[in-house]
Amino acid sequence: MSAPSRPRPTASTRRADTGGPAGAGSGRTGRPTTVTTRPLTIGIVGAGRVGAVLGAALARAGHRIVAASGVSAATRARIGQLLPDTANLPADGVARAATDLLIVAVPDDRIGAVVAGLADTGVLRSGQVVAHTSGAHGLDVLAPATAAGAHPLALHPAMTFTGTAADLANLPGISYGVTTPDALRPFAARLVADLGGTPEWVAEADRALYHAALVHGANHLVTLVNEALDRLRDAGVARPEKVLGPLLRASLDNTLRLGDAALTGPVSRGDAGTVARHLATLAVSAPDSVPGYLALARRTADRAIAAGRLRPADAEPLLGVLADQRQEVDA
Repeated sequence: MSAPSRPRPTASTRRADTGGPAGAGSGRTGRPTTVTTRPLTIGIVGAGRVGAVLGAALARAGHRIVAASGVSAATRARIGQLLPDTANLPADGVARAATDLLIVAVPDDRIGAVVAGLADTGVLRSGQVVAHTSGAHGLDVLAPATAAGAHPLALHPAMTFTGTAADLANLPGISYGVTTPDALRPFAARLVADLGGTPEWVAEADRALYHAALVHGANHLVTLVNEALDRLRDAGVARPEKVLGPLLRASLDNTLRLGDAALTGPVSRGDAGTVARHLATLAVSAPDSVPGYLALARRTADRAIAAGRLRPADAEPLLGVLADQRQEVDA
C-alpha cells in the first residue's frame, strides 16, 4: 500500500503565542491570548485504526506528526504505511515530543489509565492540548492531564475505520462529537476544519447518550444486516447481498430524509398473521434470532403508533402476537 501524500504545511491552524492553543488562554486561566498561524506539532498515543488515520489526515493538512506509539505488528505496519515520516516511540516519548497536541487514541477502558500514567511521569505540560478520540468519554477521563496544566479535548469522529489509507476518502464532511472547555472551542473548531469535518458540540453530561445513539445506529446495524443475510442464505438465496443491498440503501436514505414516515412492512400495517408466521419459522430455523426480531418488532410498532402510521385498534392483534411470543421466550 502506498503512503498517503504529504503536501507542504498550510500553516492554517491557529495556535497561541505562549504555547497554548488558540483561545485556550494563558496557562490554566482560560483568558484569550494573541494567536499566530503555524502548523501544530502532534503526537499520537495508540496508532490504531482511528489514531493513525487521523494522524495521516492532519499531516495532509500541513501539521507535523512527530511521534506515534504502537507495539503490535499491525500497528507498526500501520505507522509505516500511513505515517512514514513519524517516529515510533513509547507513550511517554510521544507525549514529550507532542509539544502542541497529544492525541490519545486507545480503547475506551484504557484512556484513564494511560492519561494518569503520563501525568504521573511528568511528561504532560501546561499549555499542551491532550485529546482523546472516544465517543463514550468526555473530559472527566482527562482530569489528570488537566491537573498537570494541559487543555482537555474530547474529539470523536462519527465514522467507522479500517485503519487503511482508504479511510482518508471518508473523512471529508463527517461530524465530530466535541466536548471541550469554552475557551478551547476555537482551537477544536480549527482542528476539525483541518480534518474536513464539522463539529457537533456535545455536553459532558450527554456524552454517553451521544455514543449510545451512534452504537445503536451503526454497530447494531452491522449485526442486524448480518442476521438478515444469514436468514436469506437459510432460505436458499445464493447472493443475499444482491437482494438486500438496494433495499437497505433505499430504506436508509428514506429514513434519513423522512424519519418514521419511511416505515413500511407488516408491522406498520398491523399484519399480525404475517408476523406470527415469521416468528414461527424463526423459532424452528434460527431460534437465536427470535429475541432480536421480537424486540425490534415491538419497538417498531410503538414508533408506528406514536407517528400515526398504525392505529392503536389495528395494532392490538399484532401486539398480542408479540406478547405471546415474548412469554414463550421468557418461559
